[in-house]
Amino acid sequence: MTAPPTPTAAAPSRIEVRGWGLRHPGRREWALRDLTLTVQPGERVLLLGPSGAGKSTLLAALAGLVDPRGGAETEGQLLVDGRDPRDARDRTGLLFQDPESQIVMGRAGDDVAFGLENRCVPTEGIWHRVDAALDAVEFPYSRDRPTHALSGGEQQRLALAGTLALRPGLLLLDEPTASLDPAGAAEVREVLDRVLRRTGATMLLVEHRVDDAVALTDRVVVLEAGGGVVADGAPGDVFRAHGATLAEAGVWVPDHPPAPPVRRERPASEALVMAERVGFRYPGAEADAIEGVDLVARSSEALAIIGPNGSGKSTLALLIAGLLAPRTGRVVAAEALRAGHGHEPIARWPARELVRRIGTVFQDPEHQFLTASVRDELLLGPRRAGVPEAVGRRRAEELLDRLHLAPLAEANPFTLSGGEKRRLSVATALATAPSLLVLDEPTFGQDRRTWTELLHLMAGLRDEGRGICFVTHDRPFAHALADRTLALPERPT
Repeated sequence: MTAPPTPTAAAPSRIEVRGWGLRHPGRREWALRDLTLTVQPGERVLLLGPSGAGKSTLLAALAGLVDPRGGAETEGQLLVDGRDPRDARDRTGLLFQDPESQIVMGRAGDDVAFGLENRCVPTEGIWHRVDAALDAVEFPYSRDRPTHALSGGEQQRLALAGTLALRPGLLLLDEPTASLDPAGAAEVREVLDRVLRRTGATMLLVEHRVDDAVALTDRVVVLEAGGGVVADGAPGDVFRAHGATLAEAGVWVPDHPPAPPVRRERPASEALVMAERVGFRYPGAEADAIEGVDLVARSSEALAIIGPNGSGKSTLALLIAGLLAPRTGRVVAAEALRAGHGHEPIARWPARELVRRIGTVFQDPEHQFLTASVRDELLLGPRRAGVPEAVGRRRAEELLDRLHLAPLAEANPFTLSGGEKRRLSVATALATAPSLLVLDEPTFGQDRRTWTELLHLMAGLRDEGRGICFVTHDRPFAHALADRTLALPERPT
């Protein structure tokens, strides 16, 4: 079998970091400080650290996306091939965790060409580079494939092709498989490995799925929030020498699984929400996102909704939460959720009633932030639900402590790290003390410590009698928490 052609690659880049630090606008604490690190051309580095350690901040800075004129304070020196990263953007390619956020055009070929056009590549040279990049990632369709018809794994391949078409000497990958199902994540890792072997590019990878990511790398660097590098070396050496300490600090390391929650006696289970043969189609779509699904969410029980990317899991979660009205079938409340209103479609409830009884965590946490501080975000739901101010404030302070957000209480929610945003979104759902929690990927971007904290928190709420319905690709989390599992089949595209 002939290997796919590889886009002509630039020489691999060298990274030099000397006493570098960054503090975000309005923050007291430094996101990173006293960071000293050298990455040689062609090295593959796995960047680890607890949530909030500054991993994504470092990648953004290396990609030239941090401008001190925007209010960020920096110190020390950060160089890509001896230049300020803002002057070396032609040498770097950054791939984010959410492929949909990087796809801007309606056809696959046009999307890959978009970056080349922005770099003023001559028109006659664009399509050769587009085709070479699509071939390099083994994209299974033609240039004309509609981007909305791609699965999550296919979207990430396309986003990677767009990055490779720029011929970077440095690949910066920020949890590139985090939003993918296990099969899609494995496909992307295999493609990345082949691409790196052919191009020889330098790589910095941030990834929480450490067991799967280690095979892609030859070096591990562990960061500590505001404290620089705390471990550096070959993966096996770092994990043998520091594994237990790193796990205790919240870093995911092989062979150190978190402790499972203790099973406790629970109140009797009752139906809360019933979905009967529900279907939904988004405006302008040619096919239903989900069709003919039956589901019962119950108190004192955790229900996991699993399935491949594109199977309709997030759509089903929004229907259960009353935030979408089904096109076919019905989603109704049981008497245990709203006495006197059993069998009433929950999508018709007033917002104040909905927020008191059902707490929702969206797939993208930023979609539910409405205030300028973390504390105000936690107070907003209780105020809208009519919870007394003193009770709402007490709940907010408890959640800030429980989910390790207290030092960020006055920070703007949009300035948090990905893992911190996810924890805040979970906290806002809990703040109104609802009977049913509907969570979309609650462990997305979490370090080992906060993953464990979320698991035990959810298990405790379930054992107290709350109903929990959660969408996840996180198999260990589903195994540890779920009492029942609903697997949605792959939808035709």
